[in-house]
Amino acid sequence: MCRTLAAFPTNCLERAKEFKTRLGIFLHKSELGSGTGSVGKFEWDSKHSKEGNFSEDVLGWRESFDLLLSNGVAAFHAFLKTEFSEENLEFWLACEEFRKLRSATKLASRAHRIFEEFICSEAPKEVNIDHETRELTRTNLQTPTAMCFDVAQGKTRTLMEKDSYPRFLKSPAYRDLAAEAAAASASASPSEPSHT
Repeated sequence: MCRTLAAFPTNCLERAKEFKTRLGIFLHKSELGSGTGSVGKFEWDSKHSKEGNFSEDVLGWRESFDLLLSNGVAAFHAFLKTEFSEENLEFWLACEEFRKLRSATKLASRAHRIFEEFICSEAPKEVNIDHETRELTRTNLQTPTAMCFDVAQGKTRTLMEKDSYPRFLKSPAYRDLAAEAAAASASASPSEPSHT
C-alpha cells in the first residue's frame, strides 16, 4: 500500500528536504567546477581578496587552527559544507556569539535554541558529542550562564582540530589558495636589485 507524503512525520519530511537541498548544492558545485574545489576557492577569494593581509592570513592557517578560526572561518565553513559536516563549526560559532549575550532572558532563550538545534538527540544539526557531555549540557540549561556550552564547545573544537582541520589543509581548494597566496606574497616582497 502506498503512503502519501502527508502520512510521514514532519521531522522525516524536513530531513528529506534538507538532504535534497544538500544534494542539490553538491550537484550544482560539481557542474560548476571540475571537482577539485575550484568553486570553493573562488568563494574564498571573493570574501578575502579585499583584505590587506590575505596572503599572510591564508598561509598562517596551516600554522594554527586558532588563526583559521579567527580569520578564515568563511573558508573553513565553505570546505566543511562540501563534506556535509559544517554542524560542528556552526555550533562553535553559535557558542561564541552566545557568550557575548548579557541579557538573562536572551541568554535563556538562545541557550534552548542552540540546544535544540545542535545538542539534543535527533537535532537538525546534531554535533558528535558523548552522552555525558550531552547530559551535562542539558543540566546546565536549567540555569543558563554564558558558559553552559563550554564543555560541548571544547569537545567539538577538539574534534574539528583533529579531524576536519587536517583534511582542510590537504584539500585541493586550500592548496590552490595557499599557492596563490604564496605567489602573491613573493611578488609583493621587494626583490634584491640585480647587478648586471
